Amino acid sequence: MNAVDAGTVDRWADRVAAAAGVATIAGMIATPLLPPRGAGRRLLSSVVVGGMFATSTANAVKRWGAQRAGSAAAATALATGLVERVGTHTGLPFGRYAYTDALRPQIAHVPVIVPLAWFGMGLPSREAAHAALGQHSTPARRIALGSAAMTAWDLFLDPQMVGEGYWAWVKRGAYRGIPLSNFAGWFLTGIGIMALFEVLMPPGRRDPDVRLVGQYGYMSVMQTLGFAKYFRDPLVATVGGLGMLPTAAVAVGNLVNGRIDR
Repeated sequence: MNAVDAGTVDRWADRVAAAAGVATIAGMIATPLLPPRGAGRRLLSSVVVGGMFATSTANAVKRWGAQRAGSAAAATALATGLVERVGTHTGLPFGRYAYTDALRPQIAHVPVIVPLAWFGMGLPSREAAHAALGQHSTPARRIALGSAAMTAWDLFLDPQMVGEGYWAWVKRGAYRGIPLSNFAGWFLTGIGIMALFEVLMPPGRRDPDVRLVGQYGYMSVMQTLGFAKYFRDPLVATVGGLGMLPTAAVAVGNLVNGRIDR
């Protein structure tokens, strides 16, 4: 790719990331203003997840190029779609659950937006882990912390989605009706996703991507405030906030203070 072509790709990536980011933010702000379990919230769930996926993909294109970013996005969607399909049939690795018909379209009884969410938050989680680790960032540590950072997001996601009736658990669990096995399954699946990123989009010795770290930080703050003020669920706000905010804060702090040279 010549310099002109690279510049064109970068400009388009910037435009897509900006537009998708605005759509994501608008969808998140509007969601608690609409009636629970209504058509409006169902539509906005697709807007938010689609916006997250598009933002992460566009930022990945700008950082790693279209071929690597596209391969990683496609591989993540295919792999997690398969994991979700196996999970709904066997209960592994998350526990026994099933999707309702609320989220459409679906492929093999798995909503299409679900695999997109794994990539949409998976890559920001990896970059947040990369930034938080700073001078101690290694592939193994990024994989472990990146998976933990993404699993922390599910402390917000699952209570909200179960509350909206998008999926249901066969047996109620200890955390807002969600079994703890779900989070173990998220962590294990996250390990695979983070390992995939290390192969297809390795950071090498480059600094963490500021835009992707910002995505993770934004989600951590917005989800915490959203559950505390608008969804009026202090338990989820506290647990989810304790899960996401520390990694986000250290990541942003290291970027601001320049503690990322290795």
